[in-house]
Amino acid sequence: MAVRAPVRRALVTGASKGLGRSICRALANDGIQVVGVARSSPELDRLASELGDLFEAWPLDVTGEEVLARIESGGALDILVNNAGANVPQPFTEVTDQALDHLLSLNVRAAFRIARSVSRRMGPGGSVIHMSSQMGHVGSPNRTVYCMTKHAIEGLSKAMAVELAPRGIRVNCVAPTFVRTPMTEAMLVDPAFAEFVRRMIPVGRLATADEVAAAVLYLASPAAAMVTGHSLVIDGGWTAQ
Repeated sequence: MAVRAPVRRALVTGASKGLGRSICRALANDGIQVVGVARSSPELDRLASELGDLFEAWPLDVTGEEVLARIESGGALDILVNNAGANVPQPFTEVTDQALDHLLSLNVRAAFRIARSVSRRMGPGGSVIHMSSQMGHVGSPNRTVYCMTKHAIEGLSKAMAVELAPRGIRVNCVAPTFVRTPMTEAMLVDPAFAEFVRRMIPVGRLATADEVAAAVLYLASPAAAMVTGHSLVIDGGWTAQ
């Protein structure tokens, strides 16, 4: 009689909308038990209803203390998808301290602290996946702070990969181009900006959330056992130019 492999357990931040929602679905569809972290919302409730027993909703703020305490007092985790993030496009000379502090707190500090807590609960075979961006590899107008935070995440991932490798934990980034999500919708309604994005992507279209989720699923899987310290760029050729 075949012995069934134990169910793996993943924690996904920014779970209720956009990329996070698609990632939760992809992981659950692969038989992985998913803990979805996001602020309380009808979207989070609907996702919990949709995914059923394979999903546990944690309606928490990723920048707060409660989520860290819950991670460290909870069970072991096999996968972390550090997906929560934001962008506030502003010209460099007009960047407000409020926007600067918000993006650093959410995109960098919260990601670092959650990764630190999860890594304490992770054993050999663990996979940490940080959601970066093509903007973690290049620069772009009106996105100095966002680019800075994503370059920071790329560096964090490489350093974590080296340090955690002896424990059997892999650390990688997924770096997508623009995807039509609640975060990007307001940007893409501007015809000039939408045309700029289209022009910068050689394949001529935006990525889909499911394409990004597929990259996450690969990096979380045993198929990526020798992949660590890497950034899997899902950008249709943007950064190849």
